[in-house]
Amino acid sequence: MKSSSSNRHRGQVSVSRRIQALVLNLMFYPLMALWIVLGILLSPFLILFWKILTGWDVGRVMRHLISIHGYGLIVIVSPFVSFQTEGLAGIKRPCILVVNHLSFFDSYFLAALPFHDGIFAVGAWPFKMYWYTLFMRLARYLDIETSDWADVMKTCTETFAKQGTVLFFPEGHRSRDGKLQPFYSGAFRLAQETGIPIVPLCITGTDIMLPPGHSLLYPASVRLLALDPVDPSGYPGKAGLAELRSEVQRRMARKLEEMQGPP
Repeated sequence: MKSSSSNRHRGQVSVSRRIQALVLNLMFYPLMALWIVLGILLSPFLILFWKILTGWDVGRVMRHLISIHGYGLIVIVSPFVSFQTEGLAGIKRPCILVVNHLSFFDSYFLAALPFHDGIFAVGAWPFKMYWYTLFMRLARYLDIETSDWADVMKTCTETFAKQGTVLFFPEGHRSRDGKLQPFYSGAFRLAQETGIPIVPLCITGTDIMLPPGHSLLYPASVRLLALDPVDPSGYPGKAGLAELRSEVQRRMARKLEEMQGPP
């Protein structure tokens, strides 16, 4: 009897989830397209208005507008996707942010950071999304896959001098199984050469909301959490670079396991 009741309950939950997913997708994609089109059409006026209002350079203005764009998408999915943050208000700048990568939607949830003047250091493929490319260039986002390291250092040093941040997805691509993948060294080399601390960020739930390789969204609970900063001065030399990378990865892996809970 209990087994039959339990199976019936699971079936009802599954049907309810499918209905919610259907409504979410029917709502999200038209609103996302409208939000993108409005942003593109209004961007020349918004950039000029923001620049006159704040006196900021174009790069900072564009980064602020991109943050607003990302937050708008969080609002659109909010009826079906709960979102919690922890420790973000305590992040001190300048810093290097490193975050695990589970879904295409990860970058949008990073709009919840309590500051907007952050440069994304990403691979080449995001720059191929033609509707975003110009705005990414204006924001001075970094294509670390094809850029010279000297150019990366110049942009990052200028950003840190203005109390800004640089954000890396150190895995370089989305995880297919929810577990941390091996880290590339770019963020850690930057920390060593500039002395700027690394702040690890852990995100969960986006792989349930929008799994890699899928286009349909599902209801989910998303969490974004900041860990304590890691000072690169305690990890000198080539051996220190590997140790720094491993230490950050260990801390993130432990916290992600705790956040995700038992399978």
